[in-house]
Amino acid sequence: NVIVFGETGVGKSSVVNLIAGKEVAKVSSSVDGCTMSSTPYPVVLSDRKICIFDTVGLEEPQMGVNGYLAAIEKAYRLIQSLGKAGGVHLLLFCMRGGRITATAQSNYRLFCEFLCNKQVPIALVFTGLEKEERMEDWWERNAKIVESYGIRGVSHACITAVRDNTSGQDYKYQESARMVRELLTKYAREDNAFLLESQIWIAVFGRKLMGLITKKRNPKQKDIVKVLTKRCKFDPETANKIAETITQGEEALRAGADGQAVATGEEVQQEEGGGRAA
Repeated sequence: NVIVFGETGVGKSSVVNLIAGKEVAKVSSSVDGCTMSSTPYPVVLSDRKICIFDTVGLEEPQMGVNGYLAAIEKAYRLIQSLGKAGGVHLLLFCMRGGRITATAQSNYRLFCEFLCNKQVPIALVFTGLEKEERMEDWWERNAKIVESYGIRGVSHACITAVRDNTSGQDYKYQESARMVRELLTKYAREDNAFLLESQIWIAVFGRKLMGLITKKRNPKQKDIVKVLTKRCKFDPETANKIAETITQGEEALRAGADGQAVATGEEVQQEEGGGRAA
């Protein structure tokens, strides 16, 4: 299961189509443009079944309270889908070849750190490089700049997702498809899934996501409970426990009415040593 993410306009859907070898994702503004919305696309690569989750990232470096509450709902739906599918195996971070924006940095944190607790390999895909005579030249000029922003991956691909009649463009397109597919077959390993119990996962994610709220105007606990009960269909007792975790932090994470400790994201990482979390 591979999550494709990045800010609006970087060509995520075009990358999905590049991988699939045909148009499966619509290359247009999504009707549901809420942060963390996702659409799954099953593809087969070298006889391996891979599900690509095309997601909506942040459009600004930060978000308001209403955006936060909507993102909680969408994140939970994504978490449910990933849970049923067996977890996350790879993150594919799409960026335009150019200036690294504050929004790009926030999206990196949103998926790599907040959703996946830094336990999922991340590959970088730089799009819009069709004008480069040799697309890899862009990385050789900019690798140190990208890393200076704290953006690192297990590997990268410099590509074009544009297909036209320009001389040499078809070769670049085919080479781009080969490189991105190679990232998936090499780094999306079946034996290395990141997976948490859904209630813990949404609680840890929701707590971390609060760090992106504008001016730290955090949502009220009752509003979070409302989202969890009405939109995510949690029972009131469970919704209140999750909301307490989100608003009160680690003390609430460790406390449970049943007396069982609920691990924080940091504790999960230490216990599992960076592999599969359960």
